[in-house]
Amino acid sequence: MDENQTLISIRGKQTKVPLIQIGDINVISSGKWLRVASVKDEDYCEEEPVTDPQRLIKQFKDKGGRADIFSFMQRIPGVSPRYNYPMQWDNAAAIPLANYSEWWNSLSQDTRRNVRLAAKRGAVVQGVQFSDDLIRGIAGIYNEAPFRQGRRFWHYGKDFETVKRENSSYIERSQFIGAYCGSELIGFIKMVYVGKLACIMQILSKSSHQDKRPTNALIAKAVEICAERGVSHLVYCKYVYHKNYQDALTEFKRRNRFQQINFPRYFVPLTLKGRLAIRLNLQLGLAEMLPPGIVAALLKARSKYYESKGQEKIGDKVMMAACVKDPGSA
Repeated sequence: MDENQTLISIRGKQTKVPLIQIGDINVISSGKWLRVASVKDEDYCEEEPVTDPQRLIKQFKDKGGRADIFSFMQRIPGVSPRYNYPMQWDNAAAIPLANYSEWWNSLSQDTRRNVRLAAKRGAVVQGVQFSDDLIRGIAGIYNEAPFRQGRRFWHYGKDFETVKRENSSYIERSQFIGAYCGSELIGFIKMVYVGKLACIMQILSKSSHQDKRPTNALIAKAVEICAERGVSHLVYCKYVYHKNYQDALTEFKRRNRFQQINFPRYFVPLTLKGRLAIRLNLQLGLAEMLPPGIVAALLKARSKYYESKGQEKIGDKVMMAACVKDPGSA
């Protein structure tokens, strides 16, 4: 068996999974009761990694790979289905790029005003080199708060070396953009160039500087840089998650002129269990199988729970600060 192990991030936690190398392609297997094989970091492979699925699956099995399903996607913009395998439509958030002016003129007045606010309120947005100073700034953003967007924040509490290691992936094809207020990093983007695409791997800003709208300004700078490089699409993960079009992140993408582009994701059964799972759509996960209204209600409840937890954390910090200032007051 040619199976090794590698680390992948599952809900922000580094987890070891089996890996089999087939030429330049790394195939990983994840899942407990239903094992799904896929290409590691599929979104960031320079070339479309799966062009001959049958051959790749045969090589995977020949090398001792074990999985119930093999899953792979078809990269945008070529979204017309090419393979006769079970598939589901996945989606990406992308800005098709011609030039910066065309994108800018398509924005609403409110969105353009938000972009301008950064400069008016003292923020400077620019391309930056990967360095220890940048990593210290990113760590400062990670450790600002333990909860973000209604959920526990995966990167909170990470030390310098961990942050540096995790942000050094694909460094030769990466573009970092920073938003600064004086010498303080208040927001950043990490983009990875993938052929004619630029894929946003991370975009984060400090909540304490949201009055400067750094996230809007970072998107504008990313569009400008991509247009200058002749990038065809700026991609920002999914457009919609769990069919929840009311989500604040989806609305942010819409306001910044990201479009929903649907593309095929294929699921090739490798075992009887895999065939049964695909027939019942179990490979999609519970969140994708539930009605959108129920998912939205559950996400709202989760958001309220973590919002209350965040307020408790803030209260604890205020109490600790008061006790340090005046120990006798406790």
